Amino acid sequence: MMSEQTNEQTPEQPPEQPSDQMPGQLPTVTYAFAVCRRCDPGALVGLPGLDDATPVRTLAAGPLTAVVQDLSAVDFAEDALRQRLTDRDELERCARAHHEVIMAASAVTPTVPLPFATLYLGDARARAALREKEESFLAALGRFTGRVEWGVKVYTAPAPPASSPAPSPTPGAAAGGGRAYLDRVRSRHQGREQRQNEALQAAERVDAVVRGLAVAARRLRPHGVEVTGAHRTHVLNAAYLINSARESELRAALEALRGEETAVQIELSGPWAPYSFADGSDGGGGGGGSDGGVSR
Repeated sequence: MMSEQTNEQTPEQPPEQPSDQMPGQLPTVTYAFAVCRRCDPGALVGLPGLDDATPVRTLAAGPLTAVVQDLSAVDFAEDALRQRLTDRDELERCARAHHEVIMAASAVTPTVPLPFATLYLGDARARAALREKEESFLAALGRFTGRVEWGVKVYTAPAPPASSPAPSPTPGAAAGGGRAYLDRVRSRHQGREQRQNEALQAAERVDAVVRGLAVAARRLRPHGVEVTGAHRTHVLNAAYLINSARESELRAALEALRGEETAVQIELSGPWAPYSFADGSDGGGGGGGSDGGVSR
């Protein structure tokens, strides 16, 4: 959304393409993807961003650098952007482009991802916002140096197929037949509850192991059935900030857990830019508490 303040900042950079409006120019807005200290502009070459008519570039503001793009105010100002993002395909395209730029920057330098659709009315506004939050951005960049985000998802294992469907009692069936039917229904319900409880306990064990490797952790909202499908339940959705050098430890730990925790399926994703920790909260890595969030 159009903002006068944002979570970014910018360091002195190699040649910067000015975005301030010149007489006769079509009006533009400054879209901000991420903040870092310094970013090699070569890492951004060829990225389309949200509109391949203009290049993704850097914008310096004191000790920080923002990764930005000039976008047409007609097409991308707040009201116009809100309207175009009602199109699901366009929303997905823009979100993927936003992510692609952040990952390109984070591949070459510690990076603070900015929220999707962070817009300013020109470079001067963007710089002012960066300077206002300079201290918090520098602190975040210090936390992220040498670290990446990993995602761990845990699901209930699919239930074993029923040996045979339980027929509904027919009118006039013997009382014993009705009781047998109810017993089968009750047994299936208890079996589902038991599998769910076992999965939740396994998820806590998985979380404890990964937190032991992390410097920070966050619990995110589990996905619903519309994402997971009806065959399994999402019981853990968590993000962990982990030293890059510990990747092999993480993979080995999860591989061992997959062999031990047969009640669940464990998925690992990453490494990512530290999206889940960009707001400065850490959820208490290394065994601390967890806090809610919105899952990616």
